[in-house]
Amino acid sequence: MIYISREIKNLVLDYLIPNKVVVLIGPRRVGKTVFINQLIEEMQEPYVLLNGEDIATRELFKRRSINHLMQLLNGKLLFIIDEAQKIEDIGLSLKLMIDEIKGLRILITGSSAFDVENLTGEPLTGRKYTFKMFGLSEKEYDQTDSILTFRDNLHDRLIYGNYPELIHLTTKEQKMRYLNELVSSFLLKDILSFENIRSSNKIFDLLRLLAFQVGNLVSTSELGNQTGLSTNTVIKYLDLLSKVFIIHRVGGYSRNLRKEINKSNKWYFSDNGIRNLLIANLNPIELRNDIGQLWENYMISERMKFQNYSGMIVNNYFWRTYDQQEIDWIEEREGKLFAYEFKWNPQKMVKAPAAWITNYMSSSFEVIHSENFGQWVGKTIH
Repeated sequence: MIYISREIKNLVLDYLIPNKVVVLIGPRRVGKTVFINQLIEEMQEPYVLLNGEDIATRELFKRRSINHLMQLLNGKLLFIIDEAQKIEDIGLSLKLMIDEIKGLRILITGSSAFDVENLTGEPLTGRKYTFKMFGLSEKEYDQTDSILTFRDNLHDRLIYGNYPELIHLTTKEQKMRYLNELVSSFLLKDILSFENIRSSNKIFDLLRLLAFQVGNLVSTSELGNQTGLSTNTVIKYLDLLSKVFIIHRVGGYSRNLRKEINKSNKWYFSDNGIRNLLIANLNPIELRNDIGQLWENYMISERMKFQNYSGMIVNNYFWRTYDQQEIDWIEEREGKLFAYEFKWNPQKMVKAPAAWITNYMSSSFEVIHSENFGQWVGKTIH
């Protein structure tokens, strides 16, 4: 069994303080339950651990009285609920516990942002800290990579992605079966139960279209035409897919210059393996004609992990003009603009577009390629 210590551990421990709730959100199967068990083992103190997907657990919270909730704790001051979004009005119960039981620390997890925020949002205002957990990061892979294995492992991750269970699988067939089961059984579980959505066919059609358009401007009306959905329904599904952490949106950067595109979006996948399975292409990179898209999607997901875990305050964009000048990734932070272009081939020379240099002279520009990306995502072995 390969053990990888998760980057988010110190953040959770720092904010798991008396009379506050730590909310840990993230996609299904990224290791939240394993992380909880590792955390409990490390903390070595009395605790109560419940699973919100257990009907018996949900029954426990139907009585919202402080005496009943104190009996549930039985004197323990560390309370953990996995998949807490499944418990009706959980936020109200947690508020009561936090306000009335001195010294109590609470950690809850959830797999869908819309459920967690709806159920915990208003009751826990000022009483919670929310953190996001992802699949394994390149920085975390430093614990298992070596100088000899890193390059092959990176190629593998570009194809199969970063779900933790993949590190225990050795063959292409095993990894393919795992990803297929993940998509069909787990990832859409929350969204299909939301607002009585009965069929996954249209959602899969939508995701496949997005998978082919990684790095390109996406038109919601065009997606609607291709899937047979109304534009409003497309927008709704994109929002829901974002809230179960399958995809994420990047908007265009603009200071309202006439030629800049700022009303269109790009959509990226949180995990390369999911994207590749959707287009039924798990071929190695040597046989791919989309390595540019793979690298761009992977670098953006890795950078977002780095930003989240390091507590970076940043706004992320792309930049493009109507005359086709563009930059893949713009970060607005520390009162400055940082521009990045993604190229798999380190030999490919790229310069900042003339319009960018003219209008944003104080910004920086850097190409992130397969030989220099380590520091950008917090990795040391490269």
